[in-house]
Amino acid sequence: MKQLLIIIGLLFTMGAGLTGCYQDVIYPNAAVDPDGPPQFVSYKTDLEPLFNNQCAKAGCHVSGNHHPYMNTGISYNEIINGGFVNTTVPKESELYIMINGEMKEYIPSATDRQKVYDWIRNGAPNN
Repeated sequence: MKQLLIIIGLLFTMGAGLTGCYQDVIYPNAAVDPDGPPQFVSYKTDLEPLFNNQCAKAGCHVSGNHHPYMNTGISYNEIINGGFVNTTVPKESELYIMINGEMKEYIPSATDRQKVYDWIRNGAPNN
């Protein structure tokens, strides 16, 4: 009888222990098609601050250093007039290639890089 109670106690303890286990299941966000319809992106409010904060750092894309200059107020003209954007084939834009290649560490957010891509696909407006 004593062995039966011990076995029942062990089974109860194991059952409680197993049902108490919890495992988080993290599902990735639904895949967003990067080539789906482009979202609206404002150069002035979305991209210019991004470029100024991430690219226009001392020794980088500030006036007098590497082109395009990404300082607030002049970055749009530098990008457009410098030939860094190809609105016909956006993925061939030098800006797009650079932020997804060797400059990816400075714009690590895929969301921010998608904003740049959508802005180019929308015709790179000065909005």
